[in-house]
Amino acid sequence: MLWRLWKVYLAALLIAVSGYLLLPFDGWPCRLCDALVGWIGAAGMVAGVRRHRPAGAAGWYLIAAGVFLNATGILVELVQWWAFQIDTPPTVADAFYLGLYPGLVGGLVYLNRARAAGRDWASLVDALTITTGLGLLMWVFLVRPAVGDPELTSLGMFVGVLYPIGDIAVLAIIARLLLGGGNRTPAYWLLAAATSCFLAGDTAWATVNQLSLDIGVPAQKVLGLVFLAGYALFGLAALHPSMREVAQLGPQRRQTLSPGLLGLLTAISLTAPAVLLLEVSHHDVKDGIAISAGSAALFMLVVSRMAQLLRQVERQSIRLQQLSHVDDLTGLPNRRAWTSELPRAVERARRDGVPLCVAMLDLDHFKRFNDEYGHPAGDRLLKSAAAAWDAELRSVDQLARYGGEEFIVLLPQADGPAAVAVVDRLREATPLGQTFSAGVASWDGQETSDELLARADAALYQAKRAGRDRVLLAGHALDPA
Repeated sequence: MLWRLWKVYLAALLIAVSGYLLLPFDGWPCRLCDALVGWIGAAGMVAGVRRHRPAGAAGWYLIAAGVFLNATGILVELVQWWAFQIDTPPTVADAFYLGLYPGLVGGLVYLNRARAAGRDWASLVDALTITTGLGLLMWVFLVRPAVGDPELTSLGMFVGVLYPIGDIAVLAIIARLLLGGGNRTPAYWLLAAATSCFLAGDTAWATVNQLSLDIGVPAQKVLGLVFLAGYALFGLAALHPSMREVAQLGPQRRQTLSPGLLGLLTAISLTAPAVLLLEVSHHDVKDGIAISAGSAALFMLVVSRMAQLLRQVERQSIRLQQLSHVDDLTGLPNRRAWTSELPRAVERARRDGVPLCVAMLDLDHFKRFNDEYGHPAGDRLLKSAAAAWDAELRSVDQLARYGGEEFIVLLPQADGPAAVAVVDRLREATPLGQTFSAGVASWDGQETSDELLARADAALYQAKRAGRDRVLLAGHALDPA
């Protein structure tokens, strides 16, 4: 069924485009073929939405309505000329041509909102930067000259200005679409290409009209083909099965700036001084207010983008610092975190005059367990043991992985016997029938954190030499062994 729909769509396009190319450009059959391509594109969009039933169908229908109105404008303009000899702008046809912009912008905004979870401020700022820079160029070279055209009435000037304003709006939303996150499917690229065709065609025709160029019939047909390509691509985008994913949440864009995007934003940021330099070189600064406003807007956008990048670096730095203090396997604090925390705990005990104990734990015969059951089983033992022990500790106690199969426990406000009792509970909670040896050292009120840790380590090795599966309390003097 889908392949049959594609064949019908492509055959209809081929007939209409062939008529456009082969018929005389100034005759009504050629112009009718021109409009027919637009109607076929709109019909293809409606058929694609009804066939695939995507999320965000309203967005596709809005774009189809804009395309239909724009193509109908060709026929309205033809009727105006052949029936009433009306060709002085503005005309009723302009209302249909302009209908493209609300439909296209509204539809793309709808699809964009569905593609992103929350606001992607980075792509929004980048899109606004590109739009501001190119919008300034359009104002200087297209909009402002049209406003000052003495041959146009006030209404004619107003309607003439609406076209570049519509193009700026389309530029903003297509930049947002291309720079934002979401699924980048074939339908997505076809949609972006179709929109770009209309922007390119409008810009080309505006340049030709502004410079009063006589480009001849062949060149006019070539420019017309740009719009026909846009019509056709809109229909192809909706008919492609991947259009279901265009309005779905997808991978979000990374906040970093690629070299290409950085180069583009740099060039765009220089448009205001470049335009000013051009007008100064001609000793005729006509757009001082627009250039000043554009410069201020671009400066604020650049500062905003820099602030976003700085906040991102700060967040990543904090995250990296947190990760550097967490053991990947067990999720417990690691040796680095312990090395930072123990001296602080000793100082708190010294200040508050409360007891403090440290216990070092070592799983018995862990290498034998790994050799018999494999390293994945050993990892699972470490994770389950860490979880079981952590559940048995008091809320003030802190368990950390010291390295390998060694763990360490900080026991604030506990004297030696109380600490031994806590560690004994951990021994009973060890999973898979495994055992551990432990050494406990109670702070003597004078020694450093390193000396306290050394006594706990010495007690651990004494427990292992004594036969393992036991907890020993260290004396105040360091065991010479």
